[in-house]
Amino acid sequence: MIRKLIAGNWKMNGSLEANEVLVRAILAGVGTPGCDIAVCVPAPYLAQVAGLLKGQQSVALGAQDISRHAQGAYTGEVSGSMLRDFGTRYALVGHSERRQYHGETDEAVALKAKAALDVGITPIVCVGETLSEREAGQTDDVVRRQLAAVIHENGHCITEIVVAYEPVWAIGTGKTATPAQAQQVHAVLRSQLHAASTAAAGIRILYGGSMNAANAAELLAQPDIDGGLIGGASLKAPDFLTIASAA
Repeated sequence: MIRKLIAGNWKMNGSLEANEVLVRAILAGVGTPGCDIAVCVPAPYLAQVAGLLKGQQSVALGAQDISRHAQGAYTGEVSGSMLRDFGTRYALVGHSERRQYHGETDEAVALKAKAALDVGITPIVCVGETLSEREAGQTDDVVRRQLAAVIHENGHCITEIVVAYEPVWAIGTGKTATPAQAQQVHAVLRSQLHAASTAAAGIRILYGGSMNAANAAELLAQPDIDGGLIGGASLKAPDFLTIASAA
């Protein structure tokens, strides 16, 4: 059985004071978790949260983005080697908000995944369809296309990535794919990964559409859902810990 991963995505939230309270509460309540846990924090707080997580093994540090470039004249970008300096274990790539608001293409996401892998950071590759795409019956085609770009660029080390299915229509809306809907898409992605690698059975596929303390257990019980990419609930220690316990 794949060890599940619960990754919190704080998005553009936090402050020095709030971060310390949240991380200390998570560490105080996590015990010896039966799953992997990470918090993906805004870049300005990587150093602070790295310090708060130092000396323990229960919660890993994650970033919310990574530059496709290793270094150079790319003002405002954060390279993989910079993230690695802070002990970053995971990096989100291709989150729907990055695709929607920053124009990230499938190819750009694939190159960001490669940049993470090049420095030993595990990319959490986000894929997902909009409401109009789902209503048009295009869900499978969309997620396959998005993942195909990453496989094409990183096929030789595809087993080292994490995939997160995040239906765009269920992010921050309070709407959630039913367990059956989520499982169906996860099965599509699993099949695509199997076609790319004989070792794909070990690749984790997370669900990332408004998973919360109330619905986590049912979603995580699905055979192809290997964890969660948690948004709003990751900012509340009791909710985040409840989801981790469900995993």
